[in-house]
Amino acid sequence: MTSTAAPTAPPRTRPPGWPAVLAVTMGIFTIVTTEILPVGLLTSIGSGFTVSDGTAGLMMTMPGYLAAVAAPVLTVSTARLDRRLMLCACLLLLAVANVLAAAAPAFWTLLLSRVLVGVVIGGFWSIAAGLADRLVAPPQVRRATAVVFSAVPLGSVFGVPLGTLIGDAAGWRTSFAVMAALSVAVLAALAVFLPPLPAEQATRLTVLRSALRVRNTWRALALTVLIVLAHFGAYTYVTPFLEQVTHVSPTAFLLLYGVAGLAGNFLGGLMVARRPALTSAIAAGLIALATLALPAVGHSPAGTAVLLALWGVGYGAIPVCSQTWFSAATPGTPEAASVLFTSSFQATLSTGALAGGLVVDRTSPSTVMLSGGATAALMLLLLVFWSASTTTRT
Repeated sequence: MTSTAAPTAPPRTRPPGWPAVLAVTMGIFTIVTTEILPVGLLTSIGSGFTVSDGTAGLMMTMPGYLAAVAAPVLTVSTARLDRRLMLCACLLLLAVANVLAAAAPAFWTLLLSRVLVGVVIGGFWSIAAGLADRLVAPPQVRRATAVVFSAVPLGSVFGVPLGTLIGDAAGWRTSFAVMAALSVAVLAALAVFLPPLPAEQATRLTVLRSALRVRNTWRALALTVLIVLAHFGAYTYVTPFLEQVTHVSPTAFLLLYGVAGLAGNFLGGLMVARRPALTSAIAAGLIALATLALPAVGHSPAGTAVLLALWGVGYGAIPVCSQTWFSAATPGTPEAASVLFTSSFQATLSTGALAGGLVVDRTSPSTVMLSGGATAALMLLLLVFWSASTTTRT
């Protein structure tokens, strides 16, 4: 009879160190940039294929739903495979997806490429998010984790604005071609700097089911769903808002948002270990404030810039906050926590983009901002209520 147990990992040798951490970070940066690149190119792609802004928003919807399914399926089905092999395979598939997008003859072909992106997100994120402790010495794990998660706002800081700039100068197809080349370069870096990473603990469906029986897991799910729904329901359509309401080119404003997001990521990483509830509340409050105020202030470029900066700081802290909620709910199973984080985050991202598309096609970009702000405020209220209940019981 064949054993189903995960292979026993060999004794640990000296960890591979920071080059491996940076290679994984670049992998996430490339994936995040590819995932949210349509935000900056939304109107140009839509006009190129003669589809509405809401329909073009399907480019954001498709990857998230696929990632939500791929995260648990790939993690469980490949539990015994070397994690280095899985990460390299994901980057190869990402390169194929970007080539397909750059050459897409029709909108449906572009959507097909986004399906591949979703598979990559689910597979790569679920492994990479909890990998830091295998790449550096224990005293450096927290710093390495912050560096890995910094790839999320870095995708906004450099990836989306540069992709938009390239798209404005040479066409949106060139932006995806550049991302294909970057995917190949990162694949080479992963192959060179990552050592073999045999599975240490098989993440089986029973582990995931056990995690879902924990009350705090459902709290983490609820908070993640609300704040990600709020953010991506509004942020997916920030380019139409900037063009139609503020009457500015979005590139510089997206860059400002991204720089603020990078600051929020590091500030959130510093604060969340000591004050998770407060950090989460500040992040949600900034997102709610910015999106609710944009319709009133958005006619002023200066006012819009300030609000986008606040929004960036707030959202920059959200991924690390959400991962912290799931990790605290499922101690001892870091890969299971990453699967739940990735699936809930990506499914809600897609739902937010889809809901925002329905709203923007029927009303206006300003209404989308108000809807996102109201949802963020609801998350903030729920967080305050749960924190007060916990304090009362203790």
